[in-house]
Amino acid sequence: MKENIIRHNYHVTKQQRQQLNNHQSFLIWFTGLSGSGKSTLANALEERLYEKGIKTYALDGDNIRKGINKDLTFAPQDRTENIRRIAEIAHLFIDSGTVVLGAFVSPYKKDRENIASIVGNSNFVEVFVNTSIEECEKRDVKGLYKKARKGEIKDFTGINAPYESPENPDVEVITDHLSIDEAVEKIYQVIKQKL
Repeated sequence: MKENIIRHNYHVTKQQRQQLNNHQSFLIWFTGLSGSGKSTLANALEERLYEKGIKTYALDGDNIRKGINKDLTFAPQDRTENIRRIAEIAHLFIDSGTVVLGAFVSPYKKDRENIASIVGNSNFVEVFVNTSIEECEKRDVKGLYKKARKGEIKDFTGINAPYESPENPDVEVITDHLSIDEAVEKIYQVIKQKL
């Protein structure tokens, strides 16, 4: 079957789309425990980029799992497939000339490395939203930690499933000690050179 699939090459290139948008395109990947602030920071950073005229699109774990990945569980192999599909989607957005913001727990180092290989290392900015489990449980806006502690949720990252912290993220924000504005500023200072 694979031998019958032939990539079509379009005439408008990624570089032309970037030139039209007047900025580069890449993926900003927010990883961290549930409740760490990934989506909050991605949303705040997207607002800042929008104000500067940057074309963006945010991808979020819950939103993706309600649509394209609704057939996947939270078992390790499905988590890997979830992240692989998201990376492929992000790659398409990057090709369109868009800055992509992805907010996903993405607990496995090998999966995050795979994201970088799919979108290209130069197109991947890893943001480690480093928040203590205690702080995440205090926030617990979705009530997930309580359910996991009661055994109602299996394979919950940080409780009964592992989280492999990034060893060398491009940016690390410790949200126990930083405000949203301070964290966004720290991330922006790293990515602005890529724009």
